[in-house]
Amino acid sequence: MSDHDFVSGSKPIGLERGEGVSLYTADGTDYLDAGASFACTPLGHSHPAVVDAVTEQVGNLTFVDSSFPVQSREDAYASLVAATPDGLDQAWFCNSGTESNEAALKFARSATGNSKIIAATRSFHGRTMGSLAATWKDKYKEPFEPLAGDVEFVPYGDSEELAAAVDDETAAVILEPIQGEGGINVPPQGYLETAREVTDEADAALIFDEVQTGMGRTGSMWACENVGVTPDILTTAKGLGNGLPVGAVAVADWIADGAASHNATFSGGPVVAAAVHATISTLVEEEWPTHAAEMGDYLTSELEDALGDEVREIRGEGLLIGLELKRGANRVARDLAINHQILALPAGRTVLRLLPPLVIDESEADQIVAALTEIIAPDAAEAES
Repeated sequence: MSDHDFVSGSKPIGLERGEGVSLYTADGTDYLDAGASFACTPLGHSHPAVVDAVTEQVGNLTFVDSSFPVQSREDAYASLVAATPDGLDQAWFCNSGTESNEAALKFARSATGNSKIIAATRSFHGRTMGSLAATWKDKYKEPFEPLAGDVEFVPYGDSEELAAAVDDETAAVILEPIQGEGGINVPPQGYLETAREVTDEADAALIFDEVQTGMGRTGSMWACENVGVTPDILTTAKGLGNGLPVGAVAVADWIADGAASHNATFSGGPVVAAAVHATISTLVEEEWPTHAAEMGDYLTSELEDALGDEVREIRGEGLLIGLELKRGANRVARDLAINHQILALPAGRTVLRLLPPLVIDESEADQIVAALTEIIAPDAAEAES
C-alpha cells in the first residue's frame, strides 16, 4: 500500500508549480486557487520574499536544533510576538496546527493545575490525540478512542451554556473565533467577550485556535482583534510559513511561567523560521490584512448580488467566506475545478469555503463570482451574457 492510499480526498489534478493565486499543471493549465491550499498561502504561491528568504537560509544552514541561537529563529520569534495582540509576549514554534493546539492544551493544564477542557460543538482542532479529543465530529475520533478525557462540549455561540460549563476545575476554554471546518460559523456578538469574562473569573485559560483564521485572513492579523478580545493562548499554523510546515503558540506570561517543559526536535528550524519572518514581515509591511478586508467585502457583495436567494447564506469575515448551499458542496467544488479551473473547498456537506490568497485582486474575484453564478444560478448567468 502506498502513502497515497492513506490520503483522504485526493484530487486527480497533478500540479507542478504555482505563482500568486494560480496553480499550474504540467501542461500549463491554470487553476485559480480559491482555497489557498487550506489557507496555507496567504501571500500566494512562491512569493518572492519567502522564496528568497528560504533559499538564502537553506544555503547557509539547513538545520540545527533550538538549543543553539540562530538569527532566523530569533527574527521569527520577534516578528511573531510583535504581530500578536498585546499581552502575548512569549512564543513557541512547532510543526503544524494540531501540534500547536496540543501544546496549548498541555500549557493550560500545567499552568492552572486543572484538567477540564471546554470545547465547542462543530469545532476542529486537529488530529493528534489531545487536539482530536477537543474536536467535535465523531467521524474523526471514533477509530482512535479512547482519547484524552475530561473534555466537555458546549454549543458554539451560546454564551449561557458556555458560562454554565466553566467552573473552578476548568483548565481552559478552546474556541475558534470563527469556525472553519465546521462550516464558517461566525459567533454572535458578545460570545467571545463572554468567554474572556468567564475564564477570567475561574482563573482558567482562554485559548483561541487561529490556525485557519489568523495571518490576516479575516481583515485583521488575527480574528480575535476584530472583537477586541485577547486570549491567554493563541495558536497559529497554516499560513504562518506561506506553505512551509510550521505552527506556533503565543502565550501570556502567566501561562509561560506556569507551563511545564515541552519541546520538539524541529521546533523553529532555521529554514521554516526564515519563511515565518518573511511571511509575517510582508503581510504587515504591505498591509495585506487590510487588503483582505477590502477584497472580502467586494467578493461577498458580488456573490450576494449574483446568487441572491439561490444560496441560503453567505457568511464570514475578510477572505474567510462560506456559502451555505441548497445542494452538496462537494459537487459544486468538483464543478468549479473541472469546468472552471477554480479550486475551492467544502466545509461540511452544504458549505462551500472560499479562502483565496490575500493577494487576490478584483478581476480574479470576478472569475470566482462568474463561475459560481454559472453553476448555482445559471439563469442569472445567461441573462448577464
